[in-house]
Amino acid sequence: LLDVLMGLFNPTEGSILVDGVKINNQNKQSWQRAISHVPQSVFLFNSPIDENIAFGISGENIDKKQLFQASKKAQLDELIDSWPNKYKTNIGEKGINISGGQQQRIGIARALYNNSQVLVFDEATSALDNKTEKNVINAIEQDDDKKTVFMIAHRLTTLKNCNKILELKILDKTKDASL
Repeated sequence: LLDVLMGLFNPTEGSILVDGVKINNQNKQSWQRAISHVPQSVFLFNSPIDENIAFGISGENIDKKQLFQASKKAQLDELIDSWPNKYKTNIGEKGINISGGQQQRIGIARALYNNSQVLVFDEATSALDNKTEKNVINAIEQDDDKKTVFMIAHRLTTLKNCNKILELKILDKTKDASL
């Protein structure tokens, strides 16, 4: 469903409307540029943390103010400040030098650094403890530049502040066939 929403697949029926405008081949790229996707397993590369957050932007071109704000909202700032090399700390290939929760917070900081209007969190906080998750969600909610957040989560506490909650269930067609 989120792949269709993000324009990665075309709907087999119906269409996706954003603010009353149908997403089509002419405006799909514009729509996709408005989205930041944070998967459960974040893609990280063997570079300093600042370059992992500002994905695709070289060190000298990174907006430091944006980097620090995104890190703070993602609850990374104190951790990074405790490291000897701070934002120049190399996290290793696939983030091997940091924990799963730290990897997820880098993914969240990356989405916030991009300042996208639409955030898609696909189990993006599953490795975070409850307090850190709450602080991250609160920081996003307090953002002056309001964002639309789509969140997939198995923990109901993750969804407690959502405006709308949809529960999707997969039907077992073998059972349905006998009805």
